[in-house]
Amino acid sequence: MSASLPISKTEYVDIAWRGKPLRLEYQWVGAQSSEHPTIVFLHEGLGSVAMWKDFPARFCSDNAFTGLIFSRYGYGLSTPRPPGERWPTTFMHAQAHEVLPSLFAKLGVSKPWLFGHSDGGSIALLYAARYPHEVSGLVVAAPHISVEEVAIASIQQARIAYLSTDLRDRLARYHANPDSAFWGWNDIWLDRTFRSWNIENHLPAITCPVMAVQGEDDEYGTLQQIYGIKEKLPHAHLLVLSQCRHSPHRDQPATLSREAAQFIVASAG
Repeated sequence: MSASLPISKTEYVDIAWRGKPLRLEYQWVGAQSSEHPTIVFLHEGLGSVAMWKDFPARFCSDNAFTGLIFSRYGYGLSTPRPPGERWPTTFMHAQAHEVLPSLFAKLGVSKPWLFGHSDGGSIALLYAARYPHEVSGLVVAAPHISVEEVAIASIQQARIAYLSTDLRDRLARYHANPDSAFWGWNDIWLDRTFRSWNIENHLPAITCPVMAVQGEDDEYGTLQQIYGIKEKLPHAHLLVLSQCRHSPHRDQPATLSREAAQFIVASAG
């Protein structure tokens, strides 16, 4: 591992989405130039640029990759979600099909690798299914392809914690408006109409290399999430991590970094 890393500069890009002006925060990390495509990190349902901490920078610096991190609308230092606005059940489809292409066009990102965590992993899968020739490969950690009861139970517990503990204050370290981030995520996942959300039928359209990662102790999904990916995409490579919950980049960073880097490099051969 690198002993120290340069401090990445937070920048902002303006895009228009469905007639609404959005300002998204982003950072470039890792090598200034790389023989490999840019790796774009897509955060979880409560994530942001800051929530990744130093994982993307270390992963890219240690492996001579160029990385891009950004906070989605409603998260981090990006444009917050108005209090009365609820995410639709298709919010991940909208991110994959509409927001990512606009962001990539603005920042000059071409045929990237997508490294997605949780909801970000689902968004990566949806992007690769819609634009199979516009992506070099995927690493998806703890992705969702359907809604399981274990996820609903954990998200209900998160709601209780947000209302009764210091969770809101802790999230404020990573989001300028923690209510925007939390309620946008929590409300839609606990909406009864979201119980039937399922993206399995989209997966066969994916043609790029895919590595799907999940912890054995994931509190938001069973291993059927990545086994389901394998059923639809026989070429997918699975990595199951022991002593690992919903965030492999926090619980098993060394193993995830090694395996993901090897997969990316090998896929280029």
